[in-house]
Amino acid sequence: MAKLSSINKNNRRRKLSDRFYAKRKKLKLIIMNKKLPLEERFKAQQKLSKLPRNSAKTRVRNRCEITGRPHGVYRKLRISRIALRQLGLQGKIPGMIKSSW
Repeated sequence: MAKLSSINKNNRRRKLSDRFYAKRKKLKLIIMNKKLPLEERFKAQQKLSKLPRNSAKTRVRNRCEITGRPHGVYRKLRISRIALRQLGLQGKIPGMIKSSW
């Protein structure tokens, strides 16, 4: 189990990135638009840098929803490989059976 503080920190980052997603996208479009004057693009760049650092999507870490483990996490399921195996062995995932050969 991961430290609770790490899990909570990541959850805060996820909420911040969701809240500022539209604003960041709008500012980035202004910055990347080469047809706009340089001053306007520079002002947009300054506004973007004023936003909270943790509101960037790249700051969010993929963590297991069950254990908080940061490595070996399946993106589609949002759980780690270890938690997936345990749930499969308990029969809680439909269609998943233990493999043997």
